[in-house]
Amino acid sequence: MQGYEDIADKLKGKFPEAVQAEQQTQDNILTYWIHKDQIVKVAEFLKKEPGLEFRSLFDLTAIDEQARKHREGQPSSKFTVVYLLLSYARNQFIRLKVALPDEPKLPTMTGVWPAANFYEREVFDMFGISFEGHPSLYRILMPRYWKGHPLQKQHPARATEMGKFSLSEEQMMDMQEILQFKPEEWGLKSTSDNNDDFMFLNLGPQHPGTHGVLRLILQMDGEIITNVIPDIGFHHRGAEKMAERQSWHSYLPYTDRVEYLSGVLNNHPYVMNLERMAGIEVPDRAKVIRIMLDELFRISSHLVWYGTFAQDLGMMTPVFLTFYDRERLFSIIEAVCGDRMHPNWFRIGGVAQDLPEGWDKLVREFLDYFPARLKEYDKMVLKNNIFKARTVGIGVYNTEEAIDWGITGPGLRSTGLAWDFRKQQPYGGYDQFDFEVPVGNNGDCYDRALVHVEEMRQSLRIIEQCLNNMPSGPYKSSHPVATPPDKKHTMYDIETLINHFVNVSWGPVIPAGESFTGIESSKGYTGYYVVSDGSTVSYRTRIRTPSFPHIQFVPYYSKGYTIADLMSILGAVDFVLSDIDR
Repeated sequence: MQGYEDIADKLKGKFPEAVQAEQQTQDNILTYWIHKDQIVKVAEFLKKEPGLEFRSLFDLTAIDEQARKHREGQPSSKFTVVYLLLSYARNQFIRLKVALPDEPKLPTMTGVWPAANFYEREVFDMFGISFEGHPSLYRILMPRYWKGHPLQKQHPARATEMGKFSLSEEQMMDMQEILQFKPEEWGLKSTSDNNDDFMFLNLGPQHPGTHGVLRLILQMDGEIITNVIPDIGFHHRGAEKMAERQSWHSYLPYTDRVEYLSGVLNNHPYVMNLERMAGIEVPDRAKVIRIMLDELFRISSHLVWYGTFAQDLGMMTPVFLTFYDRERLFSIIEAVCGDRMHPNWFRIGGVAQDLPEGWDKLVREFLDYFPARLKEYDKMVLKNNIFKARTVGIGVYNTEEAIDWGITGPGLRSTGLAWDFRKQQPYGGYDQFDFEVPVGNNGDCYDRALVHVEEMRQSLRIIEQCLNNMPSGPYKSSHPVATPPDKKHTMYDIETLINHFVNVSWGPVIPAGESFTGIESSKGYTGYYVVSDGSTVSYRTRIRTPSFPHIQFVPYYSKGYTIADLMSILGAVDFVLSDIDR
């Protein structure tokens, strides 16, 4: 596999017995099946070996293989654990897979990557796979009293398949007991070294500073935070499970709601992944339309962040103004897509409709209007002395720490690393656009704010290029997986009629295989890992969201600050609960 030759030589030379098999995937990411006994040593080698340096555990998930039909050349496995690693030095991904044919158990990877903590808890929660040596292997998305593991194939997908719900008073009391926070389960002490009692404080799940139903358990030594335990899952809706019972087309509206502030940015990696798997070439006009809508939604999401972040720090006026500007954006999005927050507008092979008459006038008016507003916000927020006092030097971390914890997007770029996947691994036509990658210097809350704001200006540059250089031609592919045959032909040709009927009623068939595709979304890197079994529905859909590792990282750099500082830290993260929980 081109570009991976030295990895194969080094890995097989160092661990000749570790590699069980090599798998070819549609995304052309080097994929090795590793013996479970050697997975930790292989991971440490890939992370630390000079010239390799796969320093980021980008994702960790699993597949229940028990109902799968197409596994040609893959080791026998009841469950498969999948590790996706990224080397920033090489600008390459590598995928490691471990077959678990018998006992669903593996050694923990938390000693190699601290980011493995949340990911392993999720795999344990969803699949029932244990990780030996994990510091706190408890459920993370489902409540602790939940029976079963939802992403196992045998687990029901709907409440109607689970029997009538009942809850006795005794059961309710047992649940309450299970949900009680016990510090010792998390390795926390109740008293300090000076024999002073720590105080444990709930922040959320109902608190405006948590931006949704998020609970943070704070260990306090007086006014100082000594530890934070995030309690997530309140917003979990089973988005990955839903993909297993929706057709490839009908799942698109669900992607809109994974990170509900970014609209079509959620559609983009999903449809690009399926297009790669089905061999669909997207027309140039569709590519540019997609990029324009992506950037409009990037600004829309950043405006919500801008106003609410300022509000978290005590300002009232900015949130009203930023939401007003967001409404102006929504008027463009509604005119183009027919809907505002959840347009469900990208399609496999292109977009749902061509641009309406007058779209260019609406976009031009916004481009003329918005730069002056950004300058006004700079004076009101970024140059405000109170805002600076509460953000400069607060929540500091460096590039190495960010990579170690899987941080992407503005949070990574605020440390000084100019890493934007639109530049580093261009997709969807971004290589044809001229824009800069904003970076910070100090990795604090203030720099994260500066990067967000400058990204809006760069989005305006991209949108203007879309406006001035919109190609002519079709807005969607004519590939049969993407578009039914013309209606005029179906009345005269039985094969065309059958093709039309099957695609419309059941949905398209995506060839068997696996692929991962991601994009630079508004909050960081969003990716879809899809396993097709040659059916009209997904066998496994994994959604890699940026907010999940971002909220896991918060306790690491929040220690030593006050609760008031924590409000600044949480606001600067720019997370969304639906993006964390899915």
